[in-house]
Amino acid sequence: MAAATAWAPATAWAHVAGPQPGWSGPDPALLALALATLAAYATGFARLRRRSLHGRSELSGRGRFFALGWLILVGATLSPLHQLGGRSFTAHMAEHELIMLAAAPLLVMSRPLGVWLWAFPAAVRRRLGAAGKSRPVQGAWTLLSDPWVATVTQGAILWVWHLPSLFDRALKSEAWHVAQHVSFFVAALLFWSAMLGPRRSPWTTAACLFVTSMIGGALGAFMALSQSPWYAPYASLGLAAFGLTPAQDQELAGALMWVPGGLLHAVVAIAILAPALKGGAPPPGARSVRPWPTAQG
Repeated sequence: MAAATAWAPATAWAHVAGPQPGWSGPDPALLALALATLAAYATGFARLRRRSLHGRSELSGRGRFFALGWLILVGATLSPLHQLGGRSFTAHMAEHELIMLAAAPLLVMSRPLGVWLWAFPAAVRRRLGAAGKSRPVQGAWTLLSDPWVATVTQGAILWVWHLPSLFDRALKSEAWHVAQHVSFFVAALLFWSAMLGPRRSPWTTAACLFVTSMIGGALGAFMALSQSPWYAPYASLGLAAFGLTPAQDQELAGALMWVPGGLLHAVVAIAILAPALKGGAPPPGARSVRPWPTAQG
């Protein structure tokens, strides 16, 4: 189920730069997949809620996080914004920012895997839970969710995919665009799992958030301050969807990566550091944000 969610924002939602016809609605198969993930979550949520004598308020809070993250993810990838990204680099950047900076952290805070497990029959749930607790899976997760590993991984993926050669290829090929979207989304899930996970040093987390703001901010600044467009498919379009030249469209896209991303990471870093600066305990519920909860029963 988690694999389906990671795949969903990228598969046939990929677009190729060029003149686009009017929006004809979301792809039926992909809409069905999105609705299936929602239905599975709702099933697991209902079962957990019935069995929970305590902690219903926490479960409800996680459900709200999931609903909002799911809506943002679907809105970014199944709405006209996605198709507009084939005509405007700014729209394309907005889609990526919504996926990585909004949908991913909200979905991490919802801890959906444990809820999804409860959508399965008890025997299947126990087998999946045991597999998730196995040494190889736990070892891989410990490595990938290390704050510095996740920070470097996301930063590297962000920069590599924005090299003109690879980005142009993604704009011209749906298969390459699939790989780009999957990479961005999975890297963002790993990053926010590392930032929002339990027993993390607030100082390490804040440092990783600061480094990430510098990584994304530098890339966005280079785009915004460049005198010529980087990507040939957008440059060949003439005017973007909003009447901007390709260079102006890239400037706006770069500013979108530079400013909102930097502000978000700064706000999260301050929120995480605030209790430590005051000498107090972590915020209530901070230890409850665990991306790999176990399933019992």
